Amino acid sequence: MSGIRSSGGGTPDTALLTDHYELTMVQAALRSGAARRRSVFEVFARHLPHGRRYGVVAGTGRLLAALERFRFGGAELDFLREAKVVDEATLGYLEGYRFSGDIWGYAEGDCYFPGSPILVVEAPFDEAVVLETLFLSILNHDCAIASAASRMVTAAAGRPLIEMGSRRTHEYAAVASARAAYIAGFDTTSNLAARREYGVPSAGTSAHAFTLVHDSERQAFATQLDALGTGTTLLVDTFDVPRAVRTAVELAGPELGAVRIDSGDLPSVARQVRELLDELGATKTRIVLTGDLDEFSIAALAASPVDGYGVGTALVTGSGAPTAALVYKLVARADTNDPAAPLRPMAKRSVGKPGRGGRKWAVRHRDHHGKAVAEVITLAEPDLGPNDRPLLQPLVRGGEVVCGPGMEAARGHHREALAELPGYALQLSRGYPAIPTVFEPHGD
Repeated sequence: MSGIRSSGGGTPDTALLTDHYELTMVQAALRSGAARRRSVFEVFARHLPHGRRYGVVAGTGRLLAALERFRFGGAELDFLREAKVVDEATLGYLEGYRFSGDIWGYAEGDCYFPGSPILVVEAPFDEAVVLETLFLSILNHDCAIASAASRMVTAAAGRPLIEMGSRRTHEYAAVASARAAYIAGFDTTSNLAARREYGVPSAGTSAHAFTLVHDSERQAFATQLDALGTGTTLLVDTFDVPRAVRTAVELAGPELGAVRIDSGDLPSVARQVRELLDELGATKTRIVLTGDLDEFSIAALAASPVDGYGVGTALVTGSGAPTAALVYKLVARADTNDPAAPLRPMAKRSVGKPGRGGRKWAVRHRDHHGKAVAEVITLAEPDLGPNDRPLLQPLVRGGEVVCGPGMEAARGHHREALAELPGYALQLSRGYPAIPTVFEPHGD
């Protein structure tokens, strides 16, 4: 789904989904002799979006699939040669590039907090550094969407949600957004590519154009009911809502599946429509609301007689936080090219962007009720307490993917991770991270 050209047909390679300087760093490191130094890179967020209390890990499955396709084939090498991006020696190296290292990560669907090492990459410097842009572009997008979607699911309080933002973002970002939203608890998507690529359930019926292309609203409804059955959803706000509802029930009978309202004062209109449906005997007909909804407007509709929501723009733009602000930083390296050489912590000291050196481990400390109380980050493998949950799991060993997170597993894991957070983590009001991140020099 990358949309770039394949070097040999079939699934596109991903090696050029990167930045120019990634490859020039490799060229220079090959010359200096530092390219093969064992290194550890870490993905983390220095902070959460303003007022958010947790983030959601998403994109891991897409990242692992992209890693397996990270190859410099003939087309890529010809482009780099013609553009004079790197020299011939570096092109020779890139032609044989294969990631041979190890990767650990938080489970897809888990929650994270400032400083959480959600991805740890250990490999020779040249193999790991070229993955920075690819990994960050996937994780920054998908984590942002999943984090927003999780808040919307909480606000919906059990009412189903459909993701319908494909027309409000890049065509391939729409597919990734549908996947991330499903992990966070959305029920369906309008995007068919997401269904084909990832198995996200799809749903949809008609838009205002369908009503307008017919000679009357009655004809449009009758045609849709004939084509899709009485269980379909009729869009009733093209002209006059009460008249449309009466026409819909007259044609479909009390078995009409649902009506959709896309405009107006949604709480007021929803109440009026519910009363009218009940009056007409369509007591089981559901009401679905769409129209520029976000987590706050969904929460405001909690007392309204609504059965589901469709969310578009706010979802695919992260509801005001379109990136998760994740970074990919070198945190440890060896001093020689010996694969057995010890690692020593490395961190930049930039003002406002200081780092914490060392290869990290992460544990979620929980109380005896199973509620999270702290995110504990250590520089040595920790001794786990009876209620502790280790957060990093192996994803890649020796260059081979060993954990391919399934969609349903990630979706279930998110429910579990959210349930272990303290209750105030689910509040939509601005606040601090739900649990503190504690850095300890040792694992005990």
